[in-house]
Amino acid sequence: MNAPRPDSSRRRQRLTAFLILVGLPLLALTIWVGWAEHNPEQERELRVEVQDRLSEWFPEAMELPDELLGFIPRSERFAEDHPPDVLLLHGLDEPGDIWDTLAPALDEAGLNGWEFRYPNDQAIDHSTDLLAEHWGQLEGEAPLILIGHSMGGLVIRDFVTRYRHPEGKPPRVGGRPVAGVILVATPNHGSEWARLRVWLEVREWLADLQEQRFSLFAGLRDGTGAAKIDLRPDSPFLAELNARPWPEAIPVRIIGGKLPEPTPAMRESLAALDEQIDLEAVAGRISEWWEQTDEELGDGVVPLESLSLEGHPEPLILEASHRGLLVPGPLTDEPPAIDPILDIVDQWRARPAND
Repeated sequence: MNAPRPDSSRRRQRLTAFLILVGLPLLALTIWVGWAEHNPEQERELRVEVQDRLSEWFPEAMELPDELLGFIPRSERFAEDHPPDVLLLHGLDEPGDIWDTLAPALDEAGLNGWEFRYPNDQAIDHSTDLLAEHWGQLEGEAPLILIGHSMGGLVIRDFVTRYRHPEGKPPRVGGRPVAGVILVATPNHGSEWARLRVWLEVREWLADLQEQRFSLFAGLRDGTGAAKIDLRPDSPFLAELNARPWPEAIPVRIIGGKLPEPTPAMRESLAALDEQIDLEAVAGRISEWWEQTDEELGDGVVPLESLSLEGHPEPLILEASHRGLLVPGPLTDEPPAIDPILDIVDQWRARPAND
């Protein structure tokens, strides 16, 4: 009998290694996703518990660097110790540049903008708790305007109604009051995109593994994914938040985006996902997503019907993608939400103090 050729042996070794490193984990993830789809609350509890235990056991590895946590002055005009006029809160999985166009625009308008950064993939109420812990660090006494993009708007709403200005109850935190809130592309009633997000996590995991840059703690410091469950349209978090009364003295303005059709980048991204994860369930979900109407597509992440809030002015709808409302992109060299935001802030600042 002939001995196996060295090349054949190496191929078998590589195949075995691939199955161990990629195939088996992917199978486990498939089983996990199937279970989680039908048990979202149990999944959320498990994700929160995992994050809490990892933070307890490995505090240094799980700690975010200073530049990714807490208040970050974004002005080039005002000194860093100058109290902010506007506080900006990013959304889910934000790479860090969502405020790069608005911050200098605030500068030009004579407004000092700060950003609050937080582990954006953790349970939303945990992010709210973190904002409440930091709130007392803000200097000054003047009411502060809050602007949130996407999930950041939900953190703001939760903070205002649960901590700083709970209706009919004393504040749970002191410090600066809230003058007004601007919600940009905020999924006030959830987004089906959150159901697809777990597959995007798998895609990122596969890419990291292939590039040999996979890091367990680097991937978990921002949270273990509980936020995606809170963002689902039927989540208990959203049901409770939307049932909570809003303080009448604090105005709210909503800005949303609408795309006539999916952008090429969006199609390419999900086509790559479909190719990398060759599962019929995923392909079907993606196909259903793109067959939705313009109204349901909204900005590509948040449908138009998810923007409105009872008792507040109807949303201002602009032609832009989810991030394209605030940052330049293929459809928006000049992000269309910048000028309306500045106009709203200017109107609020012009109101009498007792208005």
